[in-house]
Amino acid sequence: MQRHDHIRFLDAEGERMAEAAERAGLDAEVPTCPGWRVRDLLRHTGGVHRWATEIVGAPCARPPGGQRTRELMESWPEDDAGLLGWFAEGHRRLVEILDAAPQDTECWSFLPAPSPVAFWARRQAHETTVHRLDAEAAAGAAAAAPVPADLAADGIEELLTGFFARRDGRITADPARTLAVRAADTGHHWPVTVAPHGVDVAPHPDAAECTVSGPAADLYALLWNRADGDGLAVAGDPAVLTFWRDRAHVTWG
Repeated sequence: MQRHDHIRFLDAEGERMAEAAERAGLDAEVPTCPGWRVRDLLRHTGGVHRWATEIVGAPCARPPGGQRTRELMESWPEDDAGLLGWFAEGHRRLVEILDAAPQDTECWSFLPAPSPVAFWARRQAHETTVHRLDAEAAAGAAAAAPVPADLAADGIEELLTGFFARRDGRITADPARTLAVRAADTGHHWPVTVAPHGVDVAPHPDAAECTVSGPAADLYALLWNRADGDGLAVAGDPAVLTFWRDRAHVTWG
């Protein structure tokens, strides 16, 4: 998937998130983010949008300092009546900055990508999509729209080969555990080994201990901890999938 595809999805998913938040109401609980209400979701995502905009637009060779990060992340209006407009303004500015940034822009990023701008377009597309799912969960399950299959497959790729493949000891197992993730509609297959040194996404020498398969959108929601996997096919030892889900939580940086 190319930078312009990520920007297109970021644009559409941000609008869907705002629409779902308006349907739900700012005081609605967000079941996929325990302890949050929709206003918290908008504040968080709107702050992240502004933070990313500054990194690309300045551009910044390192993350904004603590005080500046707080200013960006906590710049929401005191009055709830202005919150949706504040979110929409920050989202629109992020789309514009990413679209206009030269491909050779040098700025801070934290996962491998063809360029820093390509990284931020991808990262913000998925940041926004995941939180759009949260907003729709707050509005009621019947209102949820599936993530487009190509975007979902790309987000699983970012999650498994980007976030969890880092050698930081966040997920380890001794002895190693093997999990295969198969997207039936896109044909993607991710063989995951959780080893003492961390996570590898590479072919297993033998069959995986557990294979989870289904539509890419459902796998995306499962692996980003936005769904419990109902309707997905799980073959082999389900304890391996439980092990993964208990430990696989995304943190930035």
